[in-house]
Amino acid sequence: MKRMRPSGKLLWLLVPLLAAPTPGDVGGCGSAPAELDPPVFFASRDAILCDACGRCGFDSTSCRAACSAPDRRGDRFPDRCVPLVHDGVVCLRALSHASCDEVARFVDDVRPEIPTECDFCPEGG
Repeated sequence: MKRMRPSGKLLWLLVPLLAAPTPGDVGGCGSAPAELDPPVFFASRDAILCDACGRCGFDSTSCRAACSAPDRRGDRFPDRCVPLVHDGVVCLRALSHASCDEVARFVDDVRPEIPTECDFCPEGG
């Protein structure tokens, strides 16, 4: 009996399906939601913004603050605001993929915008 081997093309089509996370890997199917750690989140956000400021050539007060790497252990989210790890991941991913035009709005010293993905606790909500 001749043994069949899958073709290389078939294997490459299956790779994305086999490499995808399982539901439990992303917080679904019975795993408890994990709260976002403020110091880790704020330090990660600052590192991404600092890199974007350098890449885009911005030197705003917000950029300098992000690049100064202060001790973030005292940072907290507003009262009654409890974002989850998934929320932080989505926010950081959005920041890391932002164009220079978007970054300019985020680090504007007069009226900075908060990306929708990072607005964990909108006022009045």
